Amino acid sequence: METIRTSFGCLRPWAVTDAQAIVKYGNNRKVWANLRDGFPSPYTPQAAQAFLAKMEQQSPRTFLAIVTPDEAVGGIGISINQDVHRFTAELGYWLGEPFWGRGWMSEAVKLFCEAAFVEFGLNRIYAEPYAVNKGSTRVLEKAGFELEGLMRANVFKDGRVLDQFMYALVKNRD
Repeated sequence: METIRTSFGCLRPWAVTDAQAIVKYGNNRKVWANLRDGFPSPYTPQAAQAFLAKMEQQSPRTFLAIVTPDEAVGGIGISINQDVHRFTAELGYWLGEPFWGRGWMSEAVKLFCEAAFVEFGLNRIYAEPYAVNKGSTRVLEKAGFELEGLMRANVFKDGRVLDQFMYALVKNRD
């Protein structure tokens, strides 16, 4: 995916120069608590460099940086499924805590998904936020996702068994 303009900056491919910003905003337990364990805690400079090396090799690019005019402050991406689910993708995202509550993530999710439907020929994009993550459920609903269900006792995170919601956005089939 290429650069997508937003009201606060843009969504763009990750760059090696983003390492310091990833550590600055990603090394936060409040951010980590709502993500999968693949997002490290603590988030070290070495982890940022490894992530950016992986992003540099990604083809097609399905993960983008969320960027203000000054720096990267978060990330958004999809994992495209395989086999009979090949027109479906899982959405994931994170944003540095200083930028929460501004509506930026809802805008980023909406614009990113619009572009992903077109670029990758998808029919459905889904997200599985932890049920305790009210901010993420609001983001998804504001971006047009619909709640499809509750997956009880679905994950183990930070020493706890948590429920997850299933939210989805389906391409208009007119």
